[in-house]
Amino acid sequence: MKKNFDVELLEEAQAFLENLGEKERKKIFYNIRKAQYINDNELFKKLNDNIWEFRTLYNSKAYRLFAFWDKSQKTNTVVISTHGILKKTQKTPTKEIDKAENIRIEYLKNKDDEKRK
Repeated sequence: MKKNFDVELLEEAQAFLENLGEKERKKIFYNIRKAQYINDNELFKKLNDNIWEFRTLYNSKAYRLFAFWDKSQKTNTVVISTHGILKKTQKTPTKEIDKAENIRIEYLKNKDDEKRK
């Protein structure tokens, strides 16, 4: 089975995962790996035009890692995970989606600046 994309965790996403218990972290990584191979809205869901979320439900708690696609490399598609939250309400907080969008804009701007050098 072919992997659909690679995943890169930005610093804030790494910090979020490091602050979780080992079992929670393992379950989230398991779901991320699974999402790389199969299309499943329960694991990886589109929130708007640019932002997606990796979804994990563990011990009745909803963990979310926000992400966006980086398709700038023709041979290798990468999903960049920006940050994570422990979701406490039914609706995904708009401020978290906005935060992921702002990180996406900054990331792509920095990438373009690097190309020009």
